[in-house]
Amino acid sequence: MKERTQEVEQIMTERFGKDTVIALATVENGVPYVRAVNAYYEDGAFYIITYARSNKMKQIGRNPAVAIAGEWFTAHGRGVNLGWFGKKENDRIAEKLKNAFAEWIDNGHNDFEDENTIILRVELTDGLLLSHGARYEF
Repeated sequence: MKERTQEVEQIMTERFGKDTVIALATVENGVPYVRAVNAYYEDGAFYIITYARSNKMKQIGRNPAVAIAGEWFTAHGRGVNLGWFGKKENDRIAEKLKNAFAEWIDNGHNDFEDENTIILRVELTDGLLLSHGARYEF
């Protein structure tokens, strides 16, 4: 893997360091599954609020390799279940997600008392970012 430069990190943060819809792909038995998810980017990872018993989390539990795609960006990564949204260790990132997703986070879709409401971190392993005619690989 090539290192993400400061320039790449700045573009990623500007583009994805807010509520962003990305495509998240998992694989099960050699078959890819893709879905759109709301995500927030920070320091080489995307963060997603999801349900622990969802198909995507079951698939990630069996095979943590994932792929994502967003605005002029595609990457591979590793899905990591950070556990319950309300867990003390998740306070810092949970606050950032509450702010990033403020427009819809309290619409009744998520039950933050349910310990199955979790944070998924997608740690990027390699990617391709296009920006204003420049191509960045990492």
